[in-house]
Amino acid sequence: MTTVAQSSSTGKIAHEKSWHFAVSGDSRNCGDVVMPAIATGVLHDHAAFYWHLGDFRLIRDMDQDLNQLAKNNGQHPSLADYEYYAWPDFLENQIAPFGTLPVYLGIGNHETITPKTRAEYIAQFADRLVRPNLQKQRLKDDPKDHRLKTYYHWVEDGVDFINLDNASHDQLDSDQMKWFKTIVSGDMADSAIRAVVVGMHAALPDSISAGHSMNEWSLGTETGRDVYLNLLKLQDEGHKKVYVLASHSHYFMDGIFQTEYWRAHGGVLPGWIVGTAGAVRYPLAPNFKDAKAAETNVYGYLLATVNPAGQPKGTITFEFKKISETTPETVTRFGRDFVKECFEGNSEAH
Repeated sequence: MTTVAQSSSTGKIAHEKSWHFAVSGDSRNCGDVVMPAIATGVLHDHAAFYWHLGDFRLIRDMDQDLNQLAKNNGQHPSLADYEYYAWPDFLENQIAPFGTLPVYLGIGNHETITPKTRAEYIAQFADRLVRPNLQKQRLKDDPKDHRLKTYYHWVEDGVDFINLDNASHDQLDSDQMKWFKTIVSGDMADSAIRAVVVGMHAALPDSISAGHSMNEWSLGTETGRDVYLNLLKLQDEGHKKVYVLASHSHYFMDGIFQTEYWRAHGGVLPGWIVGTAGAVRYPLAPNFKDAKAAETNVYGYLLATVNPAGQPKGTITFEFKKISETTPETVTRFGRDFVKECFEGNSEAH
């Protein structure tokens, strides 16, 4: 049972026994319809925080939901107009529904589509990157590190949460890899760290979803395999529990690294894909039956339970929580027909 209490004055989270956090990604297209419902579910589940793994808005063209709003209002915004308000819309209509709950953001490939840049990303979402616990952790790792980055980590109740940036084909670069290996090395030696959860947009290479992952570019394949092997060492030699989360592919899948490649190259890490926050749904990868569970044409989020009753401390279990309807306020805003289209359509999986 969750026993998480949050102080509104300090923002600190006190954990007793088990507690929850929630994760999903890819909220473009119909995100303004789906995300308010995800927020309602996450708050109902008393999660300590929500972690979004990237792709907030479409950017290369207007999202279906914003296009519908424009039609409803008799407006004809230009693409330049849309690009200007796309990210503020994300904050206002997808993140604000979480209220005071901490929300951590990961960068996705659609956050790097021209004219968007990492510099603009950091400027737009700076307040999310300077949360007191993130700043404290960054300066603890390196007292001279005063630069905001799209990758970061924080430690909560013996769990190290690592947010990576693999949103474009120049990543993971040497600076990020050096940072990552330093963090993992520290976790290896730290007896207080019992588990490590790594979140990113595109899945690490050689998963069941390899066709839409870091395998898509040579540097991604190289550095992604390096990340995987470091995490495998952390699990096997450091005796830490390791969990790997991604989105990018717009479906739910549990057991994404149950592949011949990883069985032959060291072992299988627990891994999930949860690209189910509003983006157009994709067909499942060809070998989806090798996964523990796989489902498309669904929206929802992963609800994680840390330290479930009867399990060793640091154990985390994950449950996919489906969202089948949105909030009444969202129906009023968009109209029942469009909301139905988002839930019953918005799919390339037939």
